[in-house]
Amino acid sequence: MTSNKNDCKGSRETPLPEYLRSGIEARLFPVLSTTSKEGRTTSIVLACFGKIEEFSAKLLSSVGMKIGKRATVKAWTEVVFSKQATDIKDRPDGLIAITIGKRRWRALVETKIGNNDLDPNQIERYRMLAKENDIDCLITISNHFATSPNSHPLEEVRKSRSKIPVFHWSWMYVLTTADLLLESGGVENPDQCMLLNELRRFLTHESAGVKGFDRFPREWTELNRLVSNGGAISPKSEDARAVISAWHQETRDLSLILSRMTYAGVIEKLSKKHIHQLDKRRKDELAALCENQQLTSSLFVPNSAASIDIIADLSRRSIDVGMSLEAPKDRVSTKARVNWLLRQIKNENVEGLNVRLLWPRTSETTQHSIAELREDINMVAETMPHLAVREFHLFLSVRLGAKFTQQIKFISEIERIVPEFYRNFGQNLTAWKQKPPKIGSDRQSGEDVSTEGLYEESKQFAAESKSGH
Repeated sequence: MTSNKNDCKGSRETPLPEYLRSGIEARLFPVLSTTSKEGRTTSIVLACFGKIEEFSAKLLSSVGMKIGKRATVKAWTEVVFSKQATDIKDRPDGLIAITIGKRRWRALVETKIGNNDLDPNQIERYRMLAKENDIDCLITISNHFATSPNSHPLEEVRKSRSKIPVFHWSWMYVLTTADLLLESGGVENPDQCMLLNELRRFLTHESAGVKGFDRFPREWTELNRLVSNGGAISPKSEDARAVISAWHQETRDLSLILSRMTYAGVIEKLSKKHIHQLDKRRKDELAALCENQQLTSSLFVPNSAASIDIIADLSRRSIDVGMSLEAPKDRVSTKARVNWLLRQIKNENVEGLNVRLLWPRTSETTQHSIAELREDINMVAETMPHLAVREFHLFLSVRLGAKFTQQIKFISEIERIVPEFYRNFGQNLTAWKQKPPKIGSDRQSGEDVSTEGLYEESKQFAAESKSGH
């Protein structure tokens, strides 16, 4: 193979656009101080936006920017704008610029690494900067989790009157996006695939500063102490508000963990009003915590039989994980319907596994352990002999005791229990589906259901009615 002496010269530095006074093109191998973790991680990730088509398309679609093959993606770090006042010391960590024909879209990027928190005041200053320079939006990236990119985790950011939208990605969301693309074969170009794998390798190294949610706040211990002493949680409790915020962090992290485990995009199942109104969600969940002393969440694995319902019960110090299934309507008796469910539970170890039976009309629910039902299936028909069960809630209940109140142990336990339930039971469940109707034995052709055919059938029906048949 012959070699051209110009082959290894590489591409020249991309010239700065006219709207930037200064900036550094995002590099895969940034020349930065070893102490500049934030700058290094930002540069490497933003450089991958311009190098890996599917990666940038997937992430940018989450903030409403659809791009295809015709799009040109460029990124810079430490940018200063031409229209920026010289006395402003803040410099956005990055800028993503996309060109599609004559259309231009740009986003400022602000990142934090490790335990560093986003500064709402700094974000507001960047919003002003974006407005002055016709920037479309601001994207923040940190180890803070957001239910969705358009539900920013900082309350001050959500309540701002600025019209510049601010989106948020957790670093674990960026990592999960890369992981799912790799595991699903979602990157077509082999070189880009290799590069994305290197990005995954980099983000998983401790030096990158990327981590999951691993600790509840100190208010968690205080709230548990209040409940264990028989106290009531006040709707105005700052401890409760802090716990609700932490719970949202954990459930989002848990959805990403399950995404990576199942190679599928697991989402938090929310009502429409809670998807678009994060503050409404917090208010409703705070009220539920005060009333029931419970934290709840629902996660949905694509193509699974049902959502995974999670309850953290402060009064019982327990975690319940379950799925609800409609009972099969093509089976008449409760015994037959319960047998349908039991056949789907393949695991021999069913310790702590229960099923709650929901009956028609206003009848109260009944509950049995799966172990009991395996021993004696007939017990289900004794309580409601004249009714057939309409729905099952299969759930695993685990009492944690003192572990439940601990800031770190609670997280590790819930991240163990939920995947175990899905692996051992949930992934084997199949939702009942009504069978398609069959063609009648006496209506095998179009002629049988023509006007003439139906007329003859009507005459036969009338004759049989008169004869008493």
